[in-house]
Amino acid sequence: MLLTVTTTRSPATDLGWLLHKHPDKVQSFDLTFGQAHVFYSEAADERCTAALVLDVDPVGLARQRRSTGNELLAQYVNDRPYAASSFLSVALSQVFGSALNGSCKAKPELAETPLPLVARLTALPCRRGGEGFLRRLFEPLGYDVSATRHPLDTHFPEWGESPYFTVELSATVRLADLLSHLYVLVPVLDDEKHYWVSTDEVDKLLRHGGNWLAAHPEKEQIAARYLRRQGKLVKSALSSLGRDEVTDPDEAAAAQDLAEERLEARVSLHERRLATVHAALRASGANRVLDLGCGEGKLLRLLATDPQFKEVVGVDVSVRSLEIARQRLDRQRLPDNLGDRVKLLHGALTYRDARLEGFDAAALVEVIEHLDPPRLGAFERALFGAARPGVVVLTTPNSEYNVRFENLPAGKFRHADHRFEWTRAEFASWCAGVCATHGYTARIDPLGDVDAEVGAPSQMAVFMRNAGGSGAVLN
Repeated sequence: MLLTVTTTRSPATDLGWLLHKHPDKVQSFDLTFGQAHVFYSEAADERCTAALVLDVDPVGLARQRRSTGNELLAQYVNDRPYAASSFLSVALSQVFGSALNGSCKAKPELAETPLPLVARLTALPCRRGGEGFLRRLFEPLGYDVSATRHPLDTHFPEWGESPYFTVELSATVRLADLLSHLYVLVPVLDDEKHYWVSTDEVDKLLRHGGNWLAAHPEKEQIAARYLRRQGKLVKSALSSLGRDEVTDPDEAAAAQDLAEERLEARVSLHERRLATVHAALRASGANRVLDLGCGEGKLLRLLATDPQFKEVVGVDVSVRSLEIARQRLDRQRLPDNLGDRVKLLHGALTYRDARLEGFDAAALVEVIEHLDPPRLGAFERALFGAARPGVVVLTTPNSEYNVRFENLPAGKFRHADHRFEWTRAEFASWCAGVCATHGYTARIDPLGDVDAEVGAPSQMAVFMRNAGGSGAVLN
């Protein structure tokens, strides 16, 4: 993992005083997860660049912890040696600790002086929110942001884009402020920490973010991700930042779902949608069913009470949602031990997953509109190309109907996390492409009461896999 910091304020080699690292030396530091190396790729009065290289040892990390067999491979094969993450924050605090704290005994006035600085991260993961969230984090702090997204594999462009960006942040700012922004926000973008999060992390967040975080427009998301969505810790941090009303981020996400349900309540759409999908799955004769993007398990609970379904597997990218689904299933009394046949899996819908192959049917209830449009191709290949269930039942909003919702502003989506909403023609076009590419036949039905001008509020496609390989959309 490589981070460089460049300044052009003459004499630019003053950067060495601020970092407490001499430009003429290469220095190495032992860390618990590997080594850090500091050197200067250029050091002149006009321009000076300091580089921090992290050499993370994934094998050593795996040996430090106990794990189950299912986790073992992921510990050895991962992006930690290459991508910016919470390891970078640890390195900043241990290698550039004095600079991070704004201390420079030799030139104290320099430590308080805003400098023209450019920070460059060669591989910064933006796992949830992509470039848009990256910009929402750094631009309010005064940075000019340049982001170049990397493909998954340059030899196979059809695989789509990766979550990794090469990022340059440019601003006239104190070095201590730049380092504190990186210290807090890199783990927020990565959305993962390699160590246990406890109350100490609240103190770190407030210490390094207290001067700027309270006024940041994304402070709730920053606190939630930095603290691994531990509700009590998040509330504590936000309260300390002076927020009058503290909202748990998980509750905020649930509130967005509830807002969508209330918006659609006038047409009783939510329950009708679940009932219609349930009926379509029953009519298909399926016994083994996937609920992809299962969320908190509303469809799972409905399917679990139906003895036709011998195995029901819920899949979601949100660990928190899966925990809620599990708790709700545990509280539900299921007949004939059907609860033993319900399984929950953590996984992303845009990656091929052998665990999802061989099922009779799959349901996706209001899921695809939460995917970034560039990831739809990867989703199609993972579901229709690799998993290939016999039947796929998929619902998505009809954007034309949005004009009938009195409380929905023009141009806005029904849910804050929707990345798009399709018209009926756009949905039909997408279905036709899936069928032609992957050998399915699809039937598209309106879902909800049909308006003569704008159609039904939602739309459902039932895809049926063809033995011959050709595909079509039925009218």
